Amino acid sequence: MSDDPNAAAVDASLISTRSVELVVMLLLFAAAIFLGWDNWRIGAGWAPDGPQAGYFPFWLSVLLGLASLWGVFKALRDKDLREEVFVGRSAFARVLQVFIPTLVFVALVKPLGIYLASFVFVAAFMVFIGKLKVWKSLLTGLVFSGLMFFIFDVQFNVLLPKGPLEAAFGY
Repeated sequence: MSDDPNAAAVDASLISTRSVELVVMLLLFAAAIFLGWDNWRIGAGWAPDGPQAGYFPFWLSVLLGLASLWGVFKALRDKDLREEVFVGRSAFARVLQVFIPTLVFVALVKPLGIYLASFVFVAAFMVFIGKLKVWKSLLTGLVFSGLMFFIFDVQFNVLLPKGPLEAAFGY
């Protein structure tokens, strides 16, 4: 990978900064509307004994909504944001190299348990992303999962999701 600060300009643009800012501002505005409605529903007024439960959160949601609208206005007005690259294709590919295995890890926790899923995640990550030798990756994954089991299950007695392997050993 190049350390050249102009590399982003050469990289094909996947999405512009303006598009990202507009989407985020509109999502925040939608959240503000929902939060404002929900706090109004539970009571956003002033009772004889002081503010109702939703009073302060309601006004915070109003501020969030106004700030979001201001962000939309600024994003639409700023012409430089149209061409500014938020993420290029190569940078997005690097993000996906971490994001997709993390999603697979999360999906494996329920059927395999956290220790076996962690072993698979660490070992596979080291082999495919880190390009390390398979035996080093397997050993590291085994040591990591074993230490995690010892610390959380044995020492602190913390209940973490377990799978068929732990059940086979009586845990």
